[in-house]
Amino acid sequence: MNEYPQPAPENRSVRSARFFTLLQRWRSVLRRHWWVLPVCALGAMALHLLVLWNSPPAYASRGRMIVNVRIQVQTGANYVEELSNFLGTQVALMQSDTVLNRAAERVHASRPDLVPTPVKVSVGITPKTTIFNLRAVGSDPAYVQAYLDAVMEEFINLKKEMRVRSSDVTLAGITEEVARLEKELKNYEEELLQFQATNSIVFLQEQGNLAGNYLAQLNQQLAMLQSELSLLNLLNLEQNLERQQAAGVITGVRPTPPGQQRSPVDVLRIDSDYLKVKQEIQLLKAEEQQLAEYLRPKHPKMIALREDIQRKEKLLEIVREQSAEQIESRKKSLQLQIENLQREIRDWEARALEASSKMAHYQKIRANIARLQSLYDRLLQTMQAVGVDKDIVPESVAIYERASVAEPDRLSLSLSLTLAGLVGLMLGVGLLLVVERFDDRMNTFVELQDHFEEPVLGQIPRERSGRNGELALLRPEDDRHAFAEAYRNVRSSLLFMPTENGHERPRLLLVTSSIPNDGKSLTVANLAITLALGGARVLLVDGDLRKGVLHRRFGVESAPGFSEVLLQKTPWRDVVRSTAVVNLALIPSGTPSQRSSELFLQPLARQVLQEMAAEYEYVVMDSAPVMAADDVTTLAPLMHGVIFVIRAQHTSARVARAALDLLYQRNVRILGLVFNAVNPKTGEYYYYSRYKDYYRHSTRSRA
Repeated sequence: MNEYPQPAPENRSVRSARFFTLLQRWRSVLRRHWWVLPVCALGAMALHLLVLWNSPPAYASRGRMIVNVRIQVQTGANYVEELSNFLGTQVALMQSDTVLNRAAERVHASRPDLVPTPVKVSVGITPKTTIFNLRAVGSDPAYVQAYLDAVMEEFINLKKEMRVRSSDVTLAGITEEVARLEKELKNYEEELLQFQATNSIVFLQEQGNLAGNYLAQLNQQLAMLQSELSLLNLLNLEQNLERQQAAGVITGVRPTPPGQQRSPVDVLRIDSDYLKVKQEIQLLKAEEQQLAEYLRPKHPKMIALREDIQRKEKLLEIVREQSAEQIESRKKSLQLQIENLQREIRDWEARALEASSKMAHYQKIRANIARLQSLYDRLLQTMQAVGVDKDIVPESVAIYERASVAEPDRLSLSLSLTLAGLVGLMLGVGLLLVVERFDDRMNTFVELQDHFEEPVLGQIPRERSGRNGELALLRPEDDRHAFAEAYRNVRSSLLFMPTENGHERPRLLLVTSSIPNDGKSLTVANLAITLALGGARVLLVDGDLRKGVLHRRFGVESAPGFSEVLLQKTPWRDVVRSTAVVNLALIPSGTPSQRSSELFLQPLARQVLQEMAAEYEYVVMDSAPVMAADDVTTLAPLMHGVIFVIRAQHTSARVARAALDLLYQRNVRILGLVFNAVNPKTGEYYYYSRYKDYYRHSTRSRA
């Protein structure tokens, strides 16, 4: 079983949504700031025309240089240039300050009648060739031509100076190394002469050969003696005697040292009496057994035979003792011979090692002399080759075409203006990129999800305002189908919101936003209308005591209202207004007050809200923006939940997050977000245009 975690499948819908969101965002940026691109393009073109108008007439001269053909002459050393960036390096040298300054001095020295003027030199390379195209532009045609010729000449002179400088440095280094090698070679030759004066090479070679051969003989004899001694130690007396009898005579001979005659060292003859007596005893015992079959034990022959056997056994014992003594003597003799051979081998090994060490030292001196002599000869050849190549190697780049007569620089005005316009457009696009980078206003639902983790209760599409500049409230039979369905979606999100962590279904609802003009008042009014059209008894309260507008949208008087209730001037039931929508009542904001935050802090505010919740199924309250006043952060903890409105292409994500953090600090329950005024042509709303036919068909069917 595979225990490795499997990668999550790629969500293609999310990737597609992000792609279309990016396109829509750029489309929105271009819609809002389209004028930046033509302004930048026209500005760049105007600036270019101004520069052309104030600039003196320009003349251009052209010349060409080519990588020279070189003959490969094998003289032991070659001048090699770095080839991977060769062309780019040559272009950089042609445009270097050294070449340009030398060219100006050359023109001044050769043509003092010409007045120096600024000249701009550009170098290009013909594609797939090694030809350099030089172009000089200036105000004086004669000076421009002479200057371009001087640039090409000075470039060649600079390359030649660089080669000569490199040759001089190389020759100096080689000369120093040759002197060092010559001194070291002389020291080794003197050491060789001293060695030969104190040692005979022929004698050392012969001595080493003789010592090696004699050591081989000694080692062979030592191995034979050690083998013989091992056999004597392993075998018993009878086995040794039998082996000696079979071998006959065992002879040990030492090898003759160089310059001496060979002589026998030891010859040991082993008597065979022991085996002979033992054999006779065995024969007598056999004869005794045969006679015992028909003779009595006391028979004279039996007695004489037993006496003979006893005499032979005594003789056998004497012979045994003598043989054992001889074998022990043989062992001692072998041990002495082995020790003598080992000592002699060590002596000859020391002589051979001494001769070998001297010969190794002699060979090392000769090898060092040969190595240094070879290196010395190569350096001498290289030094000669460098000196010769310095004078015979041609330049790597040569002049192909001299500078042409300078002519007016006839660059097309339309082309130059087009290029300037393109530069301006690129600048405009860069500005739009900067604007888009710092603009954190959200355009689509995907962007909203990227910035906020709170649930989204619904998206309200953008609708056109009426003649009076305000968007009309929802009606029971509203033909703005997508607009009405969006609020029904918000209503469903509230009705079927899961109750978790002990929270009951929210009935005291507060609608707010982070900044003004986010559309919270219109949202709270249409949400209350949608809840009322769903059959619930709804009380809409204008809690924005500073700038409440709900009374104007429903066409009722603003006072007395909620501010009078909190000031304890009138009961809240006396300020309830009926509306044209069934099941919907309204409490206007009342007389504007700048002490609304203090009014919400008093215990009466909580009591009034609880009484309202007891008589109505839903109490929906409008409020001031969070960042505009402290009213919401004081009032929100008294409500069951808060609905936060964010307007597309208007609300800053950074400001909205700061407002939500203020509410979270007061332990406010955020029910969700309402994304208001979303462009219907964005990725999440493009399909709403198809719903028009659906609703139109439904209307005809009912008719």
